[in-house]
Amino acid sequence: MLQTVTGFLLETLETTLVEFGTVVRDATPKILTGLVFVGLAYVGIRVILYVVRGVLDGIYPEEQDLVVDLGVAITGIFLWFGVALALLNIVGMTEIAASLGTAAGFIALGVSYALSNMIADTVAGVYLLRDPDFNPGDKVKADPVTGTVTGIELRKTRFENEEGDTVVVANRDVEKKWTKYDESEATTAAATESV
Repeated sequence: MLQTVTGFLLETLETTLVEFGTVVRDATPKILTGLVFVGLAYVGIRVILYVVRGVLDGIYPEEQDLVVDLGVAITGIFLWFGVALALLNIVGMTEIAASLGTAAGFIALGVSYALSNMIADTVAGVYLLRDPDFNPGDKVKADPVTGTVTGIELRKTRFENEEGDTVVVANRDVEKKWTKYDESEATTAAATESV
């Protein structure tokens, strides 16, 4: 009895090891191809991100490095996701790659809907940062505040109102409608009202 149990265990262990060896032998070329692909993709992505950063640095001035960093990060995410899907295809997991691609599309749709205000603020922030008429130090009237622009960020703009308080406004609200006050016009208007 003990001999049959021992024989059964040894036979099961031997069969398992043989099957495992066969699987490893059959998968080795795919794994090596995948490793080479990931190595080449790493180098390629580093080069692409370097070029993207150089192009964006040439377009945006130094004080707008947040826009450059955002562009590089988004590019990197898309590239690495593409590499992951391609790697799954290389190692023979085509169905999983297709499922992940579809699921990622739905997740991206949900995330973009959930973050729609943040995205609107970021897009408006890029426009405000690029606008030559809207700069720190300018006296501006934006919907809830009138004051001097003290800082423009990707998602919000900071104003100092006439009482000296700092007021923070979402960029989507500022971009909708704002008016820049010219100091000479304000002085002329005040003089005309006093006459």
